[in-house]
Amino acid sequence: MALQVSKKHAVDSPAIPDRLYFKIGDVARICGLETYVLRFWETEFPQLKPNKSGTGQRLYRRRDVELALEIKRLVHGEGYTLSGARQALEAGHRRTPKATAPSAAAPPSRRNDAVAAVIGHARAELREIAALLAAPQPRGPRPRSRLVAAKTDSESLFPL
Repeated sequence: MALQVSKKHAVDSPAIPDRLYFKIGDVARICGLETYVLRFWETEFPQLKPNKSGTGQRLYRRRDVELALEIKRLVHGEGYTLSGARQALEAGHRRTPKATAPSAAAPPSRRNDAVAAVIGHARAELREIAALLAAPQPRGPRPRSRLVAAKTDSESLFPL
């Protein structure tokens, strides 16, 4: 669900830290919103569905943060209503696959060859890893313990 952001908006959007999950307070700070707004948007936009931890805390992924920024841009920046923003997001999501169709920079056959080469390389590496994991590990003598016995007759371990 990659969002298409124009160059103008890409410059204006805040930097999103490189993390797997964000708490709702972090997302609110990044977006410049209150937390209750994000919770309300979850009910209005079916695309905005953060995971929840075992304790019920919302955990947003990077794409959720990007979506919240896009919703904010549509509603606050361009003056869309919530239903209009929802329709714009749905229309944009439907158009995305068509926009990246074969009319991109390289001809389709050359792109397909490049993709096939990358996949073939990844398969070869995975086979190597599987072979390494399947190979029996040599068992030699157990390493000796590196613990040294303390001398108790000359000095105490805990001097007074």
